[in-house]
Amino acid sequence: MNTETATFAAGCFWGVEAAFRQIPGVLDAVSGYTGGHTEHPSYRQVCGHGTGHAEAVEVTFDPQRVSYEQLLSAFWQIHDPTQRNRQGPDVGDQYRTAIFTHSPEQQRAAIASRDREQAKHSRPIVTQIVEAPRFWPAEEYHQRYFEKNGGAACHVVPVISE
Repeated sequence: MNTETATFAAGCFWGVEAAFRQIPGVLDAVSGYTGGHTEHPSYRQVCGHGTGHAEAVEVTFDPQRVSYEQLLSAFWQIHDPTQRNRQGPDVGDQYRTAIFTHSPEQQRAAIASRDREQAKHSRPIVTQIVEAPRFWPAEEYHQRYFEKNGGAACHVVPVISE
């Protein structure tokens, strides 16, 4: 099977991970940290605002079943891309909105989708679109958090299946 990787930051990674796991064709979604300068960051370090990392989700998907463009559409639906360093009650640079691209094709698609999405918002979209740096999986207790804990503690809008 041919798989691809996509990485998104849209606030608290628990809800972002759960939202992407609902999409047919997504094979895995892992909560973690990316976009910073510290190797092997811990949750405590990331929340301390000293690492520069965002809470993010690395998505492994089957492009024969779901396109990168469909994942981008879901990304825009699950959060407010006009809020800088916050989503709902979660505030801090680790909650920034970002698309971490894994190829020039993903970067072009992300920019095009952001430009289309901007027409739907009265405020500017602040989503960063940058090349994907190293991704560090979060601690095990963060993985599939909603499945393990009943799923209520994060501000993420559910994905609407098409």
